[in-house]
Amino acid sequence: MTGPQRISSRDNPLLVRLRKLAQDGAGYRKAGQAWIEGDHLGAALRARARPATVAVITDEGWDDPALRDLAGWAAKVHIVPAALFKGLSTLESPARLGFVVDLPQDAAPDPHAASVVLDRVQDAGNVGSILRSAAAFGFGQVLAIKGTAALWSPKVLRAGMGAHFALRLVEGLQADALLALQVPLVATSSHAGADLPTAPLPQRCAWVLGHEGQGVSAELLQRSAMTVRIPQPGGEESLNVAAAAAVCLYESARRAAQ
Repeated sequence: MTGPQRISSRDNPLLVRLRKLAQDGAGYRKAGQAWIEGDHLGAALRARARPATVAVITDEGWDDPALRDLAGWAAKVHIVPAALFKGLSTLESPARLGFVVDLPQDAAPDPHAASVVLDRVQDAGNVGSILRSAAAFGFGQVLAIKGTAALWSPKVLRAGMGAHFALRLVEGLQADALLALQVPLVATSSHAGADLPTAPLPQRCAWVLGHEGQGVSAELLQRSAMTVRIPQPGGEESLNVAAAAAVCLYESARRAAQ
């Protein structure tokens, strides 16, 4: 880490760039960088040994030894007044620390990885929650079909709670990109397919989770090795896609551990 530098102008080029990143949920795609806000995400970044190019910390945060130490994970540190940091924040109560991270360029799917495929899942909270489940249950790759919520947007980052840094993330894919996978696709459905508790799940697979209203596309259903449903004895029509993902990924991981 180089010595910290203070910024006092709202028109500083770094702050102008970060405001654009914070305000445009998909702006990271053009910039090749993401804005990671808050000490929890910063700690997750450091725990996974993922590099940070810049840390931005408030004056008050710099006075906190723990936050100052965390900021030191970045190659460069900038100290700003709280009022300027507020302009970068997407939180109702702004944090005191944030990081800029470089995103992988031209990432391609690993054909052999246990994966989760997001087929046009549009709610940022659902996407972030699914990323958390994927990381928790050992599915190290998430592949997002075009139409899925932007994976590195501020809302998905907050919902993911640091899971991003444990995963290989590839987005903007067309369905044909899945043809390269060497693991079978297992599609989820609310009304058809084998019951999850008794379904003959492959030991390594790619779970396909569909759009909140439309489910998995007909094209991906046709390509899937099997379709699985979660029994719901309580009589509900369907589960939220993030809840369904947690149930399916847990069951898959449980069986793989046996």
